[in-house]
Amino acid sequence: MTTSTRIPIDLWHSSSYRQGHPIDQYHWLLDNAPVYWHEAPEEIGGGFWAVTSHKLVKEISLDNKLFSSYAAGTMLYDMPEEHLGAVRAMMLNMDPPQHNRYRKLVGPQFLPKRAAEWQADIAQLASQIIDEVSERGECDLVRDIAGKLPSYVVAQLLGIPLEVGVRLYDLTEVMHSAMDSVTDERRAQVASDYQAFTAELHAEKTANPGNDLASSLAHAELDGQKLTSQEFQAFITLLVNAGGDTTRGLVGGGLVSLVQRPEILEQFRANVDELMPTAIDELLRFQSPVVHMRRTATEDTTIGDVSVRAGDKVGIFYAAANRDPAVFDNPDDIILDRNPNPHVAFGGGGPHFCLGSHFARIEIDTIFRQILTRLQNIELTEEPTWVPSNFTCGPQHAPIRFTPSPKAADLSHEPSR
Repeated sequence: MTTSTRIPIDLWHSSSYRQGHPIDQYHWLLDNAPVYWHEAPEEIGGGFWAVTSHKLVKEISLDNKLFSSYAAGTMLYDMPEEHLGAVRAMMLNMDPPQHNRYRKLVGPQFLPKRAAEWQADIAQLASQIIDEVSERGECDLVRDIAGKLPSYVVAQLLGIPLEVGVRLYDLTEVMHSAMDSVTDERRAQVASDYQAFTAELHAEKTANPGNDLASSLAHAELDGQKLTSQEFQAFITLLVNAGGDTTRGLVGGGLVSLVQRPEILEQFRANVDELMPTAIDELLRFQSPVVHMRRTATEDTTIGDVSVRAGDKVGIFYAAANRDPAVFDNPDDIILDRNPNPHVAFGGGGPHFCLGSHFARIEIDTIFRQILTRLQNIELTEEPTWVPSNFTCGPQHAPIRFTPSPKAADLSHEPSR
């Protein structure tokens, strides 16, 4: 796809993401300006470089010395120095070697073998979620299915009630909403509610530890010292945000895209086992639930053939890189058996490659198997509405209907014929 005619470029305001990714903008940038100076309001610290090519996104991701996460955080807006300290306590906003030490603290919990141990529990949760809607024949795909599974998994990882995990879903949705879509008062209230939750969780798990990740973190030591309350909160925030919005956006957005392409959906349904491994990667590429991350240039340098100054903001747009025609044939098509598929939906490599990628794959596999085998004749009853965010991409509401079916427990007790 070649788009040489100049089109308006706005990757900042939430209006550009009203119907999902601004695909036309991505293609224009990829064809004409893969390193593009993007003007932005002064109240967020001014403009930034928007980097969209697959090659350059990977190069920047791998070079944490030239392109820092720690210098100013990973969001495109600048924040006051007094807030930056708290943000830097989160592993996402660290550079090596500090990042490496923190990652080692929780890394073993997310290794493939450890994630695989959760497979049966995740399958049970997914079955329970479909049981809650199967007999009704209609539901909100996002709130009732796509958002439930990661909320439940995060709750079990942290050792908190499932309903609290769902409450955290609502908080993260506001956290990730664009600055122009949520009032400062609402954002401040959510931040206060979330801080109160993490402080209470820290106190509870310190006093009454269990066999869960929150307890492990409450009693963990780094360089001989227990984590501070702020460090504990930063870990929990990263886990809840990264483990919730992303899987929710992928499952919700992925299924909406499949329902809108019924022949592809039926191809998937008819070949679940054969297609699932490659289909997961294709939906990750196509949906790209994380739109971008910010890096800050630490010295004068070049990106491609463009000169960048020390201190400049650099936005690496994973969603655009995943549509790069230099890497992906027919990038706007869903090709369930696409192979190879070097997408950057989990990051472009380097120290910040998604720690929870193995959990995410298990969740995606499990919930899609449940949907494809138990919910027949799925159709949208209204146009989906999308989360008003330039940071994560996924539907906020997507009402669907389907052929009602029994709960899994009822199915297991059907007499044999």
